[in-house]
Amino acid sequence: MSDQKPIIWSEQLPGGAHWSGVMRRGSILRVKDLDGGANVSMLMFNLEVPSERYNMPDTLKGQKTAFLTRPNVCYSDMGRVMCSIVDDTCGWHDTIGGISDAEMVKAKYGEADYQQAHNDYHKNGYDSLINELEKWGLDAKDLVPNVNLFSKIRVELDGDMTYVADNSQAGDYVDLRFEMDCIVVLATAQHPLDSNPDYAPQPIELTAMKAEPVQSDDACLRHKPENERAFYNTAIYYGEKPYDFSN
Repeated sequence: MSDQKPIIWSEQLPGGAHWSGVMRRGSILRVKDLDGGANVSMLMFNLEVPSERYNMPDTLKGQKTAFLTRPNVCYSDMGRVMCSIVDDTCGWHDTIGGISDAEMVKAKYGEADYQQAHNDYHKNGYDSLINELEKWGLDAKDLVPNVNLFSKIRVELDGDMTYVADNSQAGDYVDLRFEMDCIVVLATAQHPLDSNPDYAPQPIELTAMKAEPVQSDDACLRHKPENERAFYNTAIYYGEKPYDFSN
C-alpha cells in the first residue's frame, strides 16, 4: 500500500489509552506501532445498525485461519465484510487472546489507581473498551471477542496459549480498508498474556486515508470463496452492483 494515498487525518494514541470513531466505506485506517511491542484491542460495529458487529468465529472458519494478516478480511455476524487487511508489515494479529480486566492488571502489575498515580494509573482492556462503547449507546453486552493487532499467541499441543514477545517492531503497521461504514473502538492496554513483568503499554499512530476502488482481482476479495460471498453481500447491502466473479 503506497504511502502516497491522500491522508484524511492522523493522530497518535499513547499506551494505555482508548479511542473510537467512524471509518467510512472506501477509507483506510493505518495503525502503526511506534516503538514496538504494541497491542491494540479492536472492535467494529455497523454504523447504521450497531447490532451488526465483528464476528470472530465466522472470520476464522471462513478463511481457515486462527490469526489475521493480509489478505484476510473481518466478517460481520451478517456475513458481510467490515474491513480488509490490504497491507501488513507485522504478519500476525491475535484473534483469541481476549482482553485484560482490572483484577488481572492489579495482580500482574500491582496497584496504581487514579488517586495514587493520576493520569498514569494502570489501564485495562475491558474498562477501556467499555468507556468507548458507552459513547455510542453500547455497553458490556456488546463486548464480543476482539482482534488484538500486533500481538501473536501460539497455541501449544496441550492447548496452552503462549505470548510471543517481539512480534511487532517499531514502525510496523497494518492497513485496514473499510468495506462498511463502521464504528471502530480501540484500546492500547497490554495484551492479557503479555510476558513483560512491567506495566508498559505502547503508543500507536492512527492515519486515515482514501482507498482506491476495489477491483475484481483484489487479493482480499479473491482470497477465499467465502470472502467473495461476503463481498457480494456487502455490495448489495449498499445497493451497489456486485463484483464480477466469472473471471
